[in-house]
Amino acid sequence: MEDLPGSGSEPDGSAIVRVLTYNIRSMRDDEAALARVIRACAPDIVLVQEAPRFFRWRKAAERLAKATDLVYVTGGAPATGPMILTSLRAHVERAEDLLMPRTPGLHQRGFATAVLRFGRARLAAVSTHLSLSPAERLTQAGLVLDRVAAMGEPHVVLGGDFNEPPDRPGFSRIAAELQDGYAVRPWGAAVTNQRPPLQRIDAVFCTPGIDILGCGVPTPLPDITRTDLHAATDHMPVLAALRIPAS
Repeated sequence: MEDLPGSGSEPDGSAIVRVLTYNIRSMRDDEAALARVIRACAPDIVLVQEAPRFFRWRKAAERLAKATDLVYVTGGAPATGPMILTSLRAHVERAEDLLMPRTPGLHQRGFATAVLRFGRARLAAVSTHLSLSPAERLTQAGLVLDRVAAMGEPHVVLGGDFNEPPDRPGFSRIAAELQDGYAVRPWGAAVTNQRPPLQRIDAVFCTPGIDILGCGVPTPLPDITRTDLHAATDHMPVLAALRIPAS
């Protein structure tokens, strides 16, 4: 497998940004393995799902950021699980957490969002986690597209646990308007959940105009074993390298 391009700036002012989306199961598993996996991916942005959101959630978020040499930007409890971390390379222009309408009896869902600058390139980022209910997921897919549009930025990256594979209605609805990173430029492996049925339910999407250089589950990773990946959480990480035009 060819290496995914590293972070950097181009002569024309565009930026290559490495984006990781990762369901970390509230850090209930092996935190040391989780930190090793994230560091090995060398991300500029981590779009987290199932971040800690209950007792001392801020301490847990700070602990993960410190262990991975990243910075907490937004999310966690206020977004009901989605969270954003970045490297020091990113300049945070603004950040906001939002909630989706709640269906009685089902888990509250939300968004962690931020607008980031990498030199002359600006990128809006959205992390989310859709419902286990198929009907609610389809509605939430529309809300995801509304949120991407509401960011008001020409270049947006969306990462999430969509709880269904690409052939299902919610995922398909998003993919009809945004670029599905793995479908456009597959790299690495496809399957992202570690429990049957084994499917691609986690993904990185982005708006047209972003050049996808590669996207997928980064296996193998330098100095990371399959044991690490399985010990870290019950999902696989999805890593994308994106070229963001100068604004």
